[in-house]
Amino acid sequence: MLLLASVRHKRVLTKLDVSATYSIKSDRNGHFTFSSRLLPLSQNPSVLPFRSCQPGVINSGRCRSSASVKELLGLASWRNDGLAQSGRNYRAVLCTELTKPLIIRNLPAPSLQPHEVRVGVHYCGVNFADILACKGLYQEKHCLPFTPGMEFSGTVVETGANVSTVREGDRVIGVNGMGAMAEECVADQKMLWPIPEGVSYEEAAALPVSYGTAILALEHRARTQPGETVLVTAAAGATGLAAVDVAANVLKAKVIAAAGSDHKCNLALQKGAAHSVNYTQGSLKEEARKLTENRGVNVILDAVGGDVFKAALHSLAWEGRIVVVGFAGGAIPSVPANLLLLKNVSALGVFWGRYREEDFPVFSSSLSSALWYCQERRIRPHVGAVFKLEEVNEAFSRVTQRKSTGKVIISTK
Repeated sequence: MLLLASVRHKRVLTKLDVSATYSIKSDRNGHFTFSSRLLPLSQNPSVLPFRSCQPGVINSGRCRSSASVKELLGLASWRNDGLAQSGRNYRAVLCTELTKPLIIRNLPAPSLQPHEVRVGVHYCGVNFADILACKGLYQEKHCLPFTPGMEFSGTVVETGANVSTVREGDRVIGVNGMGAMAEECVADQKMLWPIPEGVSYEEAAALPVSYGTAILALEHRARTQPGETVLVTAAAGATGLAAVDVAANVLKAKVIAAAGSDHKCNLALQKGAAHSVNYTQGSLKEEARKLTENRGVNVILDAVGGDVFKAALHSLAWEGRIVVVGFAGGAIPSVPANLLLLKNVSALGVFWGRYREEDFPVFSSSLSSALWYCQERRIRPHVGAVFKLEEVNEAFSRVTQRKSTGKVIISTK
């Protein structure tokens, strides 16, 4: 039986109070269908209906009653015979209100579709995109409440009727749009990759987003060649350190690592960078010129934006390529087109997750390469901190306060 809760919802809609009857159920992505039926106290035609955005439907600000949501989420159990397996529950992180602390709740395990796989999650990566999503600032909007988390490592515990690529007991990494910050998650079989022998669950969880982005940016987009000079900004962050690792140890490029402290610069040097620049203590543009004897750098991977992007752009050599992978600094810069023309340089972008829909073979190849490089020990993911599921808010703070180096991951065990 689907859980129904009637809540007296005090709200003024063209000066009319209404009572709302809500129905709520979880789906296999850690998302919820939340629907309502308004019962106006009069039949005034000017009363506006309570809007839902799509399946999962408590949209920020427009169609959400925070008090009602919290009341529903605080109930001891959720029942939905169409989706939930009787008696099976798992703990998951929930974002119930944007910009507010995340909470942990027991949720019913959804039934599997024929192409789906249930994975017992061991570790889940924390990404800046997760934090932005929980603030309502990410380019892909999620309706509340939802479970964040887009990458994980774990063990297959159940497979749908038509699944042929994995079987129970297999060690896998996976990518979801959300839902991975939980003890288990459900994924399409094509979004899982086997973890090779010799690669730990912890290492594997650090690979998908960070190394997938670095590999796609450096190999597919910038076409980095052996011996070229690569400048990496935010070089001690998850994606930055992955880019240093790939550029230096796989592509055999000469890497200049730029970061905001001496400690972070030293970490990048240990990962394989030939030189480092602390851009809080001097001009990135001038230091890059000195280190390249005024030739400039061939490739730049920038995850900062703002003034750091501008300084990096001016450091490019003739026919250089700058690849934008994020804006950790918060400011989105503009590109002076005249500079592109005068130096014949290219400004490129990488939104790694978009390749999943637009060019899946390229997307999949970036992950397969990351796993292969890791098995061959050509790359070594750096896990900077491990938090428990209950410490998810501390994990987010570690990233937002820029106290983290390498990958921050959450353990569900």
